[in-house]
Amino acid sequence: MAEQKEKLFSEFAPVSTEDWVAKITADLKGVPFEKKLVWKTGEGFNVNPFYRLEDIEGLKTTESLPGEFPYVRGTKKDNDWKVRQNIEVCCFKAANEKALDILNKGVTALGFVIKGDDVNKENIATLLEGICPQAVELNFNTCLCKAEALIGILAEVFQSKGADLEKCYGSVNYDPFKKPLIKGKENQNWVESAAAVLKAGAALPKYRVLAVNAFNLNNAGAFITQELGYALAWGNELLAKLTEAGFTVDEVAKNIKFNFGISSNYFMEIAKFRAARWLWAEIVKAYAPACDCACKMHVHAQTSEWNMTIFDAHVNLLRSQTEAMSAAIAGVDSITVRPFDKTYQTPDDFSERIARNQQLLLKEESHFDKVVDPSAGSYYVEVLTNSLADVAWKLFLDVEEKGGFAALANAGEIQKAVNASNEARHKNVATRREILLGSNQYPNFTEVAAEKIKETASGCCGGGHCGEATITALDFSRGASEFEALRLATEKSGKTPKVFMLTIGNLAMRLARSQFSANFFACAGYKIIDNLGFETVEAGVEAAVKAGAEVVVLCSSDDEYATFAPEAFKALAGRAEFVVAGAPACMEDLKAAGIEQFINVKSNVLETLKAFNAKLGIN
Repeated sequence: MAEQKEKLFSEFAPVSTEDWVAKITADLKGVPFEKKLVWKTGEGFNVNPFYRLEDIEGLKTTESLPGEFPYVRGTKKDNDWKVRQNIEVCCFKAANEKALDILNKGVTALGFVIKGDDVNKENIATLLEGICPQAVELNFNTCLCKAEALIGILAEVFQSKGADLEKCYGSVNYDPFKKPLIKGKENQNWVESAAAVLKAGAALPKYRVLAVNAFNLNNAGAFITQELGYALAWGNELLAKLTEAGFTVDEVAKNIKFNFGISSNYFMEIAKFRAARWLWAEIVKAYAPACDCACKMHVHAQTSEWNMTIFDAHVNLLRSQTEAMSAAIAGVDSITVRPFDKTYQTPDDFSERIARNQQLLLKEESHFDKVVDPSAGSYYVEVLTNSLADVAWKLFLDVEEKGGFAALANAGEIQKAVNASNEARHKNVATRREILLGSNQYPNFTEVAAEKIKETASGCCGGGHCGEATITALDFSRGASEFEALRLATEKSGKTPKVFMLTIGNLAMRLARSQFSANFFACAGYKIIDNLGFETVEAGVEAAVKAGAEVVVLCSSDDEYATFAPEAFKALAGRAEFVVAGAPACMEDLKAAGIEQFINVKSNVLETLKAFNAKLGIN
């Protein structure tokens, strides 16, 4: 067979990378290869349009097998993962009934969010009635000050059920950095309380009681390399300080659970989880654990909130589906898919059912759980894994050199860096460099959303009510939030400005520009009046005025604007806002004639629409 393959390939002359680049450059007809086809990711490295075998030669990620150190290909030799659904516990009996119900609908891991004041043995016993702690992964999230007590209560309740504590598995989400990151309050004396939680956790050997909640960075708009680099520094802070406090590295490492977010950057997220396991294994190994199994990263992944939207909310299903696919292919231990309606209401039974089924489809119909690390060997994914690892590792080292994760979090430096990324991404959304379908591009023209937005229940206190914020906290404003505020302002104003497409001249250009302009103004909730075309400028202006248009957009070709634009501007005579679609060469001449408003692919869509809202009296 080898001889046959060799003979087959000998029939074809090899094509070098240089030959490929030469051909691509020729096809680009003078446009620079780097400018046109190289993706500048914002993650600290660029991505080429193609990769070849030579690009992965010498990479360490291709050398190991699944279940083997450094675990880049997974910590286990299968790809099964837990399907997790979280329950906000208000009534313990109702939460128990819901848990029992969804356990019969495909859920294999439960997450309970419990208010600190409600943590007592009676409530926990009610919550877990009929649930076997040896058969279901149980995860608990409560106030920091109650975590130690909760662990003890769980051990008592499990014993009262006759359960073997050695076989009960799950987690208690004790995150000492929740206060500085989320609340903006320093937590300088966290080691003592974390040590107490870790000591209490010995009663539940298969429970992980220390949390690295990197998903908060994801939800705050962090770049993938930031989420990964800071997560590693976060975990290392727990290792360093708790081993100094007298625990072994094995005790600490085996009690840490990493909770990552998943963005819609499909291949990059696959690479992130592979790089995360690899780098974490190397970090733990440096502490000389008794067993390599301590180097295994335990990962729970949950779909992002940053890119979820209120308008066209069913698109959230598409986002979360690709996100869940990334995590599943990458071999995480459990996944939570956020219901599509979470941005505007407490998720209902329908949205929760769909969220569960999104994972079940990946298992039962797509069989993602049957193949371990299917992306391994892909030139693209292997290079991405190494590129992400390089940038994240540099960030990790930078954090360590500056005093470690705790010091930077308590000084607000981590938060400032992530918030700067959030701001940069918001600018990208405003200028459509980053697309949020249905919000800043291709909106549903007729959708209204104000009535469907309902107040959602507030979460747990997260570590006490003492004092005001003293440091910068993470900014959780979603990517679409400014566009949503803009459109809701239009909706609540009682006005629906009419935007009239004055289409004239070159057929292809006027259609393309009217479509662009319609999508542009619909992002603010304006009513779009499109047209097939007018024979004369005067006819178009007359039709626009008759239709009661507040905005008239001239849609034609660059060559024709020199004539049509001044004519239309003069004919309209200030009876509506006048806009030219495009950036014609004659723009300066048109500006000299008094035409000031142009929209094109380089426009800041958000700022432009804010300006129009102000002109049209919408606050």
